[in-house]
Amino acid sequence: MKHMLIMRATQAAVENYEHMDFEAVINAMGAYNEAMMKAGVLVAGEGLAPEAGYVVDFSGETPVVSDGPYGEIHELFNGFWILQTATAEEAIEWAKRAPLTPGNKLEVRRVTDESDFADYSDNEYIQKEKGWRAEQAENAGD
Repeated sequence: MKHMLIMRATQAAVENYEHMDFEAVINAMGAYNEAMMKAGVLVAGEGLAPEAGYVVDFSGETPVVSDGPYGEIHELFNGFWILQTATAEEAIEWAKRAPLTPGNKLEVRRVTDESDFADYSDNEYIQKEKGWRAEQAENAGD
């Protein structure tokens, strides 16, 4: 099963990073990522740039675009990892090993898979998605 580790930081965590050796942070994250790669659990992962992004809000009749990030600093989504693990407990154990400072949090969420849509297996787009995933896997190998 796949799980997403969603990295979130508070203002205190952001301030802590301002006083840290950035190369040490890179080395700690690199070692963590390398350990997950060697264990065969890392599927994907990226950090997000610190500058504000955009929010597309669908609460009205038409979508409204505004400057982001969405919500308060304590809700800021800073990066993610996708892990392929046998259990949620294994994903949680990997999350606990992350080299993060006080004020950071990792949310562990299961990524949906085909079994979540078993009642809709004959749906046109469920079928198309299987083909799209195969195409993406093939393109990733290029």
